[in-house]
Amino acid sequence: MPSTWTRTPDEVHKTYIANTDVFYRSGGTGLAKELDEFMTRCALNLWSKGGGITQRHVDMANALYSRGQPKPTWMLWSLTAAICESDVFLPPVFFWNLAETDAKRGRETSRTFIRMLTNILLYLAAVDDDVTYEEAAFITECTDKLTAICDTTGVRKSKEPLNPLDFVTSSEPSFTEKHKAQTQTSGGGNPAEAKTEEKVEKPDFDELMGQLESLVGLEEVKRDIKNLVNLMKVRKLREANNLPVPPMSLHMVFMGNPGTGKTTVARIVSGLYAAIGVLEKGQLVEVDRSGLVAGYVGQTALKTQEAIKKALGGVLFIDEAYSLSSGGENDFGREAIETILKAMEDHRKELIVIVAGYTGPMEKFLSSNPGLESRFNKYFFFPDYNGEQLMEIFRSQCKKNGYVLTEETEKAAVAMFTELYENRSDNFGNGRDVRNCFEDMVVRQSNRVAQMESPTRDDLMAVLPEDLEDPEEEENEEE
Repeated sequence: MPSTWTRTPDEVHKTYIANTDVFYRSGGTGLAKELDEFMTRCALNLWSKGGGITQRHVDMANALYSRGQPKPTWMLWSLTAAICESDVFLPPVFFWNLAETDAKRGRETSRTFIRMLTNILLYLAAVDDDVTYEEAAFITECTDKLTAICDTTGVRKSKEPLNPLDFVTSSEPSFTEKHKAQTQTSGGGNPAEAKTEEKVEKPDFDELMGQLESLVGLEEVKRDIKNLVNLMKVRKLREANNLPVPPMSLHMVFMGNPGTGKTTVARIVSGLYAAIGVLEKGQLVEVDRSGLVAGYVGQTALKTQEAIKKALGGVLFIDEAYSLSSGGENDFGREAIETILKAMEDHRKELIVIVAGYTGPMEKFLSSNPGLESRFNKYFFFPDYNGEQLMEIFRSQCKKNGYVLTEETEKAAVAMFTELYENRSDNFGNGRDVRNCFEDMVVRQSNRVAQMESPTRDDLMAVLPEDLEDPEEEENEEE
C-alpha cells in the first residue's frame, strides 16, 4: 500500500472543481449530482487497482464534489461495499444521453467529458507514491469505452487534443510552459540554440492515437501501448510536481514474423512519447546488422555510435536484432551490443531502444547477454494476420489507391487470402505478402486496361477476378 501521500483532500477538491467547471461551461450543471457519484465510483475502482481502500482514500473520496453540491460523507465500510458493486467500468446512462444529444446538435460536450474524466483520474492516480500499470490500464479502459460510444453515436471529433500536462493543474502554468521558461532563463547556453529548439514541433497526439487504432488486428499490442502511454502521462505529472518517480525501463522487445506491423507501431510509439514529453523529438532511426557492424576492428563502435547519435531524442529500432549475436565469440556484432548497452545507460532520458525479430531467435538473443535481459522488460508479441485481416489490408490498399473490387473479385480475393493464411510457410510475409499481391494486381490490371480502345474512368478503377491471378501459374496448376 502507498506510504506517502502527496496531496491533501483540499488540493484534490480544488483540482476536481477546476476540471468539472470546465465541463459545466459546455454541458451545464444539471448533471452535477450524477457526475459526482460516477466520478467517485471511478476513483474507487482506480485506487482498488493499487491494492485496496484505506481511510486516506475515504478522505480523498469525500473531496470529490462539484461546486454547489453537498460534501459527501463516505465511511470506509460504505466505500468497500461500493467497490464490490462497481468492479467493472460501465459507462453511465447520462453519458449515452449526452452523446446522442451531441450527435443530433453537432456538439462535442461528451468528448469534453472524456477529457475531464481522464484529467481527474490521472491526477488521482498521482496523489500517492505508487502509480501502477494496473491503474494506467484502468484509465485506458475508461477512455476507450466512452470514446467508443461517441464514435458509435456519431459525435464529431474534438479539435483540441487532450494534454493532461496542461489541463489538470489549472491554477498553475503547465509543465510544458514551466519547462520552456526554465530553458529560456537558465544560465549559459546559446540563445540562438534555444530559439531553434522552440521551433521543433511535437507530433500530434490524437492523430497518432488514431493511426494506432486504425491498424488491422494487433488488439493486445494496441491495448498495451495505450496503457504504457497513460502510465507515462502519470509519471510526467509526478515529475512536474517534484514527486519521486521509481526507475522504469522504457526499452521494448517486439517479437513476431515479418510484415506484422512492428516498424509501424515503433514509429507511432516514438511519436506518442514525444507528444507527451517523454522524448524530445520522437524520430525513429531504423537499422539492422549492416547499419551497426563494420568489417574491421574498432569501426563497429564508431558506426554504432553514429546510429545512436541520430536516434537521441527518439527511438533506435533494431530489426532482426538477434543477428548481432549469431556470429560467434569473435564477431563484431558483440561489439555493437556492448556499445548499445552503454548508450542505454548513458542516455536513459534521451533514448529508447526497440529490438525486433522472430520470436525464437529473439529469446535466444536476449538470453545471450545478461545486460540485454535486464534492460528489456516490456515484450510485445505480434501475431500473424489471419485471412480476414489480410483481406482487410488489401481492401484498404485498393481504396487508398483508387481501385474498386467487383463483387466477384471480392469473393475471389477472400478465397485467395484465406488460402494464403491456411497454407502459410515459415516464409509467410503477412502484410508484405498483401503488398506484393496488390502490386502484382496493379500490373495485371494495367495490362488488361491498356488493351482497351477507350477505357472509361470506371474501367481504370475496376479490379476483375483475372487481375488477381497470374495466367501462367493457373496453367501450371492445371497441368
